[in-house]
Amino acid sequence: MNYTHIVFDVDGTLLDSEDTVLLSFQKMLFIIQGKMYPLEELRFCLGIPGHDTLEKMKVEPLEDAFRMWGEFEQEFSYTMKLFKEIPSVLLQLKKNGIEMGIITSRTREEFEAVVTPFGANHYFKHIICAEDSPGHKPDPAPMLRYLELTGAKKDRVLYIGDSIYDCRCAQGAGVDFALALWGCRSPEGICPEHALKNPQDIFSL
Repeated sequence: MNYTHIVFDVDGTLLDSEDTVLLSFQKMLFIIQGKMYPLEELRFCLGIPGHDTLEKMKVEPLEDAFRMWGEFEQEFSYTMKLFKEIPSVLLQLKKNGIEMGIITSRTREEFEAVVTPFGANHYFKHIICAEDSPGHKPDPAPMLRYLELTGAKKDRVLYIGDSIYDCRCAQGAGVDFALALWGCRSPEGICPEHALKNPQDIFSL
């Protein structure tokens, strides 16, 4: 396919943030609920909005828990980094004239606090955060919002992510999906149009 737009998920795709998210989530639950959950039991939170995660865990008061989670995420931010090849890939895609965007389940506030410091925002013309569409992944609403903002044709857009939520969001909007195997822990049951072993594989498309 001749893709002219490549849209990225953030966590597990651009950013290796798994340990940061899970450790901060674990600590917040311990403080509020007094229970130390094994990290494996908390992996479901990766790729879905924080508020949805807290509701699933029946954490209250929700807003206080969300704020605390964000504070602990800053505490564990030393474990977070861009995947190794991502900076060079973004630079080359820009040189190739590809328009790039982001669709993330993070709120705008979370994105600015956690992602912006890595200095890659200038590569992306449109950044769709949790509050920018009426529905959240796996709902197609964020991708439909991207299509609305850009006027891009569906068959010219590729969404790259690491979870089944990303896949359903893209395909539900009629957009091709590429699975970022470099960040995906559970590829079983995900049916992408493309499977990419590393970020450089984007250029094979």
